[in-house]
Amino acid sequence: MSYVNEVKTKHGGLTAHIVETEKFKTVSLIFKMLAPLTKEQVTKRALFPHVLLRGTESRPKTAELRSYLDELYGTSVSADLSKKGEQHVITFRLEIPNEKYLKDQTPLLEKGLHLLAEIVFSPALEAGVFQSQYVDQEKRTLKQRIQAVYDDKMRYSNLRLIQEMCKNEPYSLHVNGEIDDVDAITADQLYETYRHAIQKDQLDLYVVGDVDSKQVQAAIEQYFQTEERTLEAFANNHAEQPEPKEVIDEEDVKQGKLNIGYRTNITFTDQDYSALQVFNGMFGGFSHSKLFINVREKASLAYYAASRIDSFKGLLMVMSGIEVKNYKQAVSIIAEQFQAMKNGEFSEQDISQTKAMIRNQVLETIDTAYGLSEFLYQQAAAQVDIPIEDFLANIERVTKEDIIKVGEKIQLDTTYFLKGTEGAS
Repeated sequence: MSYVNEVKTKHGGLTAHIVETEKFKTVSLIFKMLAPLTKEQVTKRALFPHVLLRGTESRPKTAELRSYLDELYGTSVSADLSKKGEQHVITFRLEIPNEKYLKDQTPLLEKGLHLLAEIVFSPALEAGVFQSQYVDQEKRTLKQRIQAVYDDKMRYSNLRLIQEMCKNEPYSLHVNGEIDDVDAITADQLYETYRHAIQKDQLDLYVVGDVDSKQVQAAIEQYFQTEERTLEAFANNHAEQPEPKEVIDEEDVKQGKLNIGYRTNITFTDQDYSALQVFNGMFGGFSHSKLFINVREKASLAYYAASRIDSFKGLLMVMSGIEVKNYKQAVSIIAEQFQAMKNGEFSEQDISQTKAMIRNQVLETIDTAYGLSEFLYQQAAAQVDIPIEDFLANIERVTKEDIIKVGEKIQLDTTYFLKGTEGAS
């Protein structure tokens, strides 16, 4: 059975991924730009997508652009940032109603593609660079976005774990950049970063919906004109650390945040990645996992306890919220659960339940246009091609021995605790 009908075509420096499906009443256009994470560029790269959304060459005023989106039956457009390991990803999303369901048969899809291309390639400029008014306004908003991470202690503790764990690695950079670097950015520096990205980034465009792929390809050929480029191979830096370390911060928080980072030494393109997914599912990925049952339910030590993997960087991270006084006990119980996984203390039923959960999770993900494009983009970013059927079949094939073998590769790296200034230490 084929879950996805993905047609891939090259258009200069852009790869188009057209997914024809009758599942959705709207058509999703998702444009992605990928480049290596660097301290010098990350903050500027986090800023320019939002400046692009302020106006285009033909609609330089934000109000004009918004009014045109309303004309297109309430089409929405947004931008966000993410990481794929040590790669920085800029995403533009434009969602447009499907013209097949409109009475007047406006060529909405073509207009949507034209608009997205204009937002990305033909921005509103003054004196050959970005408009300083838009740059200044978006700088203020970017600072608020960066600050929001510090105000949300769950996100902040995860950021701090990564900063400590990957201290001298690009992965330690936050997707929105550094707050201290924002003020110094000028309109012409920002425009230079944008031009460089357009010319050098890996560019992918996903069109998901009830569309005609030939018609879409013709519109892409017309509007998305980009130069050929050589793509860098997927890289992953890893600074060796001889001993696991412990880092404790004190802040005014009521609930302690305990985050533990492990190096899995396995990434998305490795053969044992499927076994790592099953390992993580049983360790802390689902509600039947060891962390959930033993740390949260039985010992009542945590308000939440879960684990997740970064499939590009090769990390496994445990997140939990605990009473400050329970720190040592929580660390000890988490270590016990991890050791139990390595010892193979789980049943065939645990394995099959976890496989079923992973399968359901994947099928749920690809049931939304954005989730489907993200799933497919994992492969585009890693420059591999694994059909969803193969991905699920690989999960099914995982054995108990495979899971134990994966456990042998995983090493504790950093234990990070954000504790309150009050209460027992």
